[in-house]
Amino acid sequence: MPFLTSLLLTAAMAATASPAAPQKGSAAAARAPNILFILADDVGQEVLECYGGSSYRTPHINSLARDGMKFHHAYSMPVCHPTRIALMTGRYPVRLNQPAWGSFPAAAESSTFSGILKRSGYATAIAGKWQLALLQRDPQHPQRLGFDQSSLFAWHEGPRYYDPLIWQNGKLRKNLAAHYGPDIYADFLIDFMKQKHEVPFLAYFSMALCHDVTDDLSEPVPFGPGKTRYDNYGEMVRQMDRVVGRLLTALEAAHLRDNTVVIFTTDNGTPKRSIAGVRNGRLYREPVVSLRGGQSIPGGKGNLRDDGTRVPLLVRWPGVTPAGREVNALVDSSDFLPTLLELAGVQPPSDIKLDGHSFAPLLKNQPGRQRSWCYAGLRNRHWVRTQRFKLYQSGKFYDVSKDVKEQHPLRKETADGVTKAALQLLRGALAGLPLKR
Repeated sequence: MPFLTSLLLTAAMAATASPAAPQKGSAAAARAPNILFILADDVGQEVLECYGGSSYRTPHINSLARDGMKFHHAYSMPVCHPTRIALMTGRYPVRLNQPAWGSFPAAAESSTFSGILKRSGYATAIAGKWQLALLQRDPQHPQRLGFDQSSLFAWHEGPRYYDPLIWQNGKLRKNLAAHYGPDIYADFLIDFMKQKHEVPFLAYFSMALCHDVTDDLSEPVPFGPGKTRYDNYGEMVRQMDRVVGRLLTALEAAHLRDNTVVIFTTDNGTPKRSIAGVRNGRLYREPVVSLRGGQSIPGGKGNLRDDGTRVPLLVRWPGVTPAGREVNALVDSSDFLPTLLELAGVQPPSDIKLDGHSFAPLLKNQPGRQRSWCYAGLRNRHWVRTQRFKLYQSGKFYDVSKDVKEQHPLRKETADGVTKAALQLLRGALAGLPLKR
């Protein structure tokens, strides 16, 4: 779709959108599907078996790809905080004055996907990582963003794995010594999903795994259950898959599988290094390198190349998503808000210009408008891209289908017609973003 046409269509849709939504307990809300949204931390495509990875076993996540849809061109921001801002709001962080680390823009608190779904009749819960505020200062922050129930560790407030520090529904939990955080969060969401809801639910698992721990914590090592040594990245991957399996099994046991959309994605690429143990009284890290297709792929978190921003996206909706289908459509972090709302039969707010595009029609195997480009950025570096081409704000332009490491910028004077058309499209996209020059 030409860029100008795309802009005009977006404007027309925004002008006609209505904030009207089914009310709690209404028949419309009751017919909507449940949603289990799993956001893993620091996992690139090369980590998962279903994307060709061979370094780690991920059988439960594989089952989502086998029974649902697998997206090949899903993109995040290169690090966790801006991804979570885009995901929650449907807008790029640059449109929200690039919120500081560990914060959330106050002006957007009323327009998160959780808040909109709650007001539209959904029961809502979140467990795991809360990157968006210090809960010791603002323990009700998740509730203000639309979560009825929450079980969370906050930003740099305490351990997240072994002996975790957890805020549950605005209060600190006690007696968690020798407990493993990811299992506590899974237990919380399983209990929530099994409740006799009169309305559909949104269960958001913002996982800690497979994020390395930080040195500011008193217990800076993610022990797994029964383990006596430091977990490395591979062990955290296994824990991630195990916990995902627990959630999927719980859906089956509660007879919720058929009416629950399960979405699995991640917040950015694989970390470059991970804690492996103690040497001479000091923690040490080892490089994270994953095998895929016979190639060794180092972790690229923090990079704006594909190794930092190209992430897995799997969606299972029994009876709706075609089993085993693979999709090449573009998706970025801002697309989850409009997609979740459309799945729930809810119109997005009419007074907010969203960057996100719903990919719900793809899940239903229906025609729908697909985005022609997507965006990622960090600090003063930004890019827009299609499946094949990527343009940086600096002017560097790459054919990433052939040059994934971005070592050979393209020259306009030698470009063919397809390449020139892509360059024109992406220049227009960059011009429409509020980027500092």
